[in-house]
Amino acid sequence: MLDNMISSGLLALMVAFLLLLLGDFLSTFFYHVPEHVFGKFHTLIHHGKNRNFFHYAVLTKNPLVLFDGILGALPYFVFTPWFWQISPIGTILGLILGEFHVVWRHVFVLEYPTPNIVQKICRFFFITTPEIHSQHHQNAMVAYGDIFTFFDQPARAWLKFLGSVSSRTIR
Repeated sequence: MLDNMISSGLLALMVAFLLLLLGDFLSTFFYHVPEHVFGKFHTLIHHGKNRNFFHYAVLTKNPLVLFDGILGALPYFVFTPWFWQISPIGTILGLILGEFHVVWRHVFVLEYPTPNIVQKICRFFFITTPEIHSQHHQNAMVAYGDIFTFFDQPARAWLKFLGSVSSRTIR
């Protein structure tokens, strides 16, 4: 009985991790980076001057802001039917952790710096902190990977490549 509970818990954690990993990969490389090169929707909504997440994502009534969030989150939901069959609890956990991370990386940098111990833990597990994500808002050419920092360097290379084949200026 205990062995079954432990294996179910480990399976749920593995599914949550894979959901976050694959969702972040697709969101970064197939939405976020291409949008910085070819589009202007995301950059106007999310990176415009004098914009902060709390105002634009939480308080605004602008449906375009919600649409940008949906486009960024869609890659996470692509895997939901398959992961649900493996572990519904892991799937729900992954989606909850993903949403928690979105709010945490945008809101808490405003007034609550991440404690040093939490920053060290996040650095060890390659998790993007609010401080790292705010670097992306200050300079859209750096700090890619919404959840995982190890996507930053490949995303920069992808950004450079897409920029070389685009006639538009990278934003």
